[in-house]
Amino acid sequence: MKTDITTVRYDIHDLAEYINWIYFFHAWGFQPRYAAIADIHGCDACRAGWLASFPEAERAKAAEAVQLHKEAVRMLNKIDGKYKVYAIYRLMEANAEGDNLWLEGTLFPLLRQQTRVRPDDPFLCLSDFVRPLSSGIKDTVGGFATTIDPAMEEEFSHDDYQSLLIKTLGERLAEAAAEKIHETLRKEVWGYAKDEKLTMKQLLNEDYQGIRPAVGYPSLPDISVSFLLDKLIDMKRIGIHLTENGMMQPHASVCGLMFAHPASRYFSVGKIDEEQLMDYASRRNIDADVLRKYLAANLQP
Repeated sequence: MKTDITTVRYDIHDLAEYINWIYFFHAWGFQPRYAAIADIHGCDACRAGWLASFPEAERAKAAEAVQLHKEAVRMLNKIDGKYKVYAIYRLMEANAEGDNLWLEGTLFPLLRQQTRVRPDDPFLCLSDFVRPLSSGIKDTVGGFATTIDPAMEEEFSHDDYQSLLIKTLGERLAEAAAEKIHETLRKEVWGYAKDEKLTMKQLLNEDYQGIRPAVGYPSLPDISVSFLLDKLIDMKRIGIHLTENGMMQPHASVCGLMFAHPASRYFSVGKIDEEQLMDYASRRNIDADVLRKYLAANLQP
């Protein structure tokens, strides 16, 4: 199936339950176990019990987590109704040809793993999760992007602490919008998982069919493909602009692809050698030295 480019606006309260607090607390230097405070809603006795569950040496850090979460929720309530979070998506006719995707007739080259975690693992590429062009049968791949209203961060730029708080919350809200739009696509628009019934914990654990690799993440490490994606979904419709290096502005933005194949899973491309770099540069029709800067972390020494 295919759809036109579609934009969605979310209020903050639409996304609050989709926030993955583990990553919020990670950004503030807290280990994942401290994020459990976000599961305790408005119960002082419950918070006290949670604090008491920590060894005495860790209790001060846990108390910091309680306070940080309170201030984050207060901030969310303050901006709710004042600012929106935006999403854009498009379901595209797709086929795979080797390590390339064809998305609405546009060539979208990808990278394949060259190292295994276990000896019997396959060398994966995202194109493996899409019907091959040779099959003669059209498949579907989703393209998406999400972002915040940049004025959200500007309001708090006068105060260092509040500025950092809204920045870390903004990043989580953009990711939460990606989580919510993915759920809507799976269950309603794309509809390949109409009967999906997951708790929020299962949702945030990604216990659903399909994957949503974001540009710059291990399965899709080359951020310059954001230029290709932009041509397909027109991210400026929701206020995202790309710098000359392919970085998204506002910074609290996410873009990527969506795959529905039941066997699709996340993986890390990892290190690639000179031969694959040259092959990829040829398929991208970009000078290899330009791509070296985008793939510096992935190049074998």
